[in-house]
Amino acid sequence: MFRIVLLSLVTFLMILSSLWAVLALWFQAPGGGAGRYGFPLLWLLGLVALLYWFWLGGSWWQSLLVYIALFALLVVWWGTIKPSNQRDWADDLAHITTGTVDGRQVRLDNVRNFHWRSQQDYDIGWESRVYDLSRLRSVDMFTSNWGLAAISHVLVSFGFSDGEHVAFSVEIRRERHERFSELGGFFKQFELSIIAADERDIVRVRSNVRHEELELYRINLGPADARELFRSFVVQANQLAEQPRFYHTVTGNCTTIVYSMMKKIVDGLPLDHRLLLTGYLPAYVHEVGGMVPGLSLAELQRRGRITQQAREADTAPDFSALIRRGVPGWE
Repeated sequence: MFRIVLLSLVTFLMILSSLWAVLALWFQAPGGGAGRYGFPLLWLLGLVALLYWFWLGGSWWQSLLVYIALFALLVVWWGTIKPSNQRDWADDLAHITTGTVDGRQVRLDNVRNFHWRSQQDYDIGWESRVYDLSRLRSVDMFTSNWGLAAISHVLVSFGFSDGEHVAFSVEIRRERHERFSELGGFFKQFELSIIAADERDIVRVRSNVRHEELELYRINLGPADARELFRSFVVQANQLAEQPRFYHTVTGNCTTIVYSMMKKIVDGLPLDHRLLLTGYLPAYVHEVGGMVPGLSLAELQRRGRITQQAREADTAPDFSALIRRGVPGWE
């Protein structure tokens, strides 16, 4: 009985590790489509043969040693897959924003300012802009949802006394032929990018072109902390431009990266499952006192739904002001 239990446990571990191996090969095997299908199939056939040998061949330990050796080779190969900033990127992810900080003057290079007519039809625009952090007046959080209640994309936008806003987005960096995959985000399919963009680009493309649902929340953050958060985005973006990093669905996404910045600015921010289930992030921010005080989360959400306002504002020069009408903190 002990032998059967032990062999069953080892079999379970072989199957479980093979699930990871098959997915790793599916997303990263060389050889294009043939490799994507061929290598996972070969692994599964090898697993079946080894399990047959394991249970019926009379040499279970030899079968296990062969499997361990094969899995070790796979892990070594996996370690050779490195992130890169030199790929054929999609146009809207062609650059990572970088910046230089001189006191309270910040120069940002590669600020995105596309004019979108559809997801395939757009005017490309990358600009250099200078911001005076002494004129920084606000921090906002946008959430953008495309149908999965638990998953939203998060943008952080900074507003200045002259009415200008610039939004930072932690993005997957897709190659031209790629589509986003939450599962692929566990298997080195995408690099990580930080982009600063004009709100008429990065907000409008989500509301008016991709037809996502957006909410806007004014963040309760003091002037010194707001300036430090802006600088943190610049530092993180510069690091990604110098040292590429893989996006990871759990450990390196649009929320966990921002959380790592905020944790250095605001003491005592707790870890929470809503940092991963980003559709529920507003509830977390509300609980830690990060929103306009005196209003319930339900009221903030109701008044923060800006999708229709963004669609009506469309290409208006005062897009940022129009989408904020009625939003708590912006009355």
